[in-house]
Amino acid sequence: MLAIAAAVVFGIAFLLDLLNASIGIGLTALLALGLCLLALHQAGVGTAGVNSWRGGWRGGRVRR
Repeated sequence: MLAIAAAVVFGIAFLLDLLNASIGIGLTALLALGLCLLALHQAGVGTAGVNSWRGGWRGGRVRR
């Protein structure tokens, strides 16, 4: 989820740079925000552990 937010921030920064527009926050600040979101994503913040204490999706037991 944080990677998607970072992609949106980078996209906005890219469009603002192409259009030479300003929204009150600098381009450098938007790039720093995007990099911060990517760093949080890589660190595992905001990831949903799917039953990691039970062994995954099937609860540890697999019938064959």
